Amino acid sequence: MRKAKYRVGVTLLGTVMLGGLLIVTTAPSRAEVVKLQADLKGSNEVPPNGSSGSGKAEAAFDTQTKVLTYTITFANLTGPAMGAHFHGPSDAGKNAGIALPFKTVQSPIQGSATLTDAQAADLLAGKWYANIHTAANPGGELRGQMMK
Repeated sequence: MRKAKYRVGVTLLGTVMLGGLLIVTTAPSRAEVVKLQADLKGSNEVPPNGSSGSGKAEAAFDTQTKVLTYTITFANLTGPAMGAHFHGPSDAGKNAGIALPFKTVQSPIQGSATLTDAQAADLLAGKWYANIHTAANPGGELRGQMMK
């Protein structure tokens, strides 16, 4: 009878230890790549304008590395783009300062940047917008709020 109790105890102990190892070795990663996008239109500007231009901003944010990778395309502006950036933090319908300038203003604009914790929080909360500026619309010709 003693041998049976011993075997049950060892088997139970082995199962508990193995379960503990599985928890440690299979801990899920919290990293995620979040896709964001915006339609760029003159009607999204504050105040709105009648631009016939249009565009799209697409981005991917890696929550582990905090790297934002983006592509912004646009066409049919009133003239050459004079500036282009992400602005924030701001809700749609309100203006904000530049959060991340783009290195070029030629479509397509492509780039990446490592964000601070505060910038990442604002971006993921929908408080950044892409903005394309021209001489005819120095406050912005095309705008779109970055959303998941």
